[in-house]
Amino acid sequence: MTSLHAIEADGLVKRFGDTVAVDDVSFVVPQGSVLGLLGPNGAGKTTTVRMMTTLTRPTSGTARVAGHDVVLDPAAVRRSMGLTGQAATVDELLTGRENLHLIGSLYGLGSDYIKRASNDLLERFSLGDAGDRMAKTYSGGMRRRLDLAVSLIATPPVLFLDEPTTGLDPRSRVELWEVLRELVLDGTTLLLTTQYLEEADQLADNIVVIDHGTVIAEGTPLQLKDQSGAAALVVTVSHAQDLAAAEALISPHVREVHVDPGSRQLTAPAEGLGHMTRVAGIFEGSGIDLDDIGLKRPSLDDVFLHLTGRRAEQPTQSENDEEVSA
Repeated sequence: MTSLHAIEADGLVKRFGDTVAVDDVSFVVPQGSVLGLLGPNGAGKTTTVRMMTTLTRPTSGTARVAGHDVVLDPAAVRRSMGLTGQAATVDELLTGRENLHLIGSLYGLGSDYIKRASNDLLERFSLGDAGDRMAKTYSGGMRRRLDLAVSLIATPPVLFLDEPTTGLDPRSRVELWEVLRELVLDGTTLLLTTQYLEEADQLADNIVVIDHGTVIAEGTPLQLKDQSGAAALVVTVSHAQDLAAAEALISPHVREVHVDPGSRQLTAPAEGLGHMTRVAGIFEGSGIDLDDIGLKRPSLDDVFLHLTGRRAEQPTQSENDEEVSA
């Protein structure tokens, strides 16, 4: 493992009896970057994270976190990382500040440092005014932010986030994304498992897709989108009655025009930005008004469907229980 890799998995395998939960999974995460680990329910994402964070011993293969082997030096791994699981694990009978003090004490940190770091983290996660309230009075979004703050009390260089925004409303999810971006800017390395494909698209520098415990694809979000299909040229006319005329106008210049009367859109395979510009030019002086013309790349949802044959599902409790028990 080179010093540029904060996380490395090499041929990880995890068996439970005759069941192979993770089968030869390998990847690396450069320092200060974000890896998104995607896959359908039960694909082995959480089991992989549990091996990386010393909660489950690999059947075979190796993994290193911040240069430390997860089997040979698990204590050093735990000192070098933070973990936020699928459900907030804060003590609801303690205040937010007391939760931070408790974990800081377990790390053996000095009381002055814990006090200063707790104040900073509460402010950073917009919990300053709620720091002295019991956590059971917090909203779901506040508990998730406190859970993440607790995982950062010892300033770990590596952070594992297993479905960190599950159950959050859209506003809380976006707020947490901003916090995570700030952490990466400060040099933290993130490994993120998520069922929210927009989340991976927003945050991940690279993505690894797992299905049935095996890596089936990896690359940047853009690379994976390009692999799943070419970009499409989408023309939206202002008036539905112009669809037929618009189709006749662009047909000599594109391949396989698809017309959707409901959205007033014509869609065809795109051949680059110059192609879009040429098509836009033929509408000048045609008398056909357009609402929009542009290129549409495949989404990560399209990637997911292309790779796994199904749309992404939201995490369910049964899947969480299955992988945690694994």
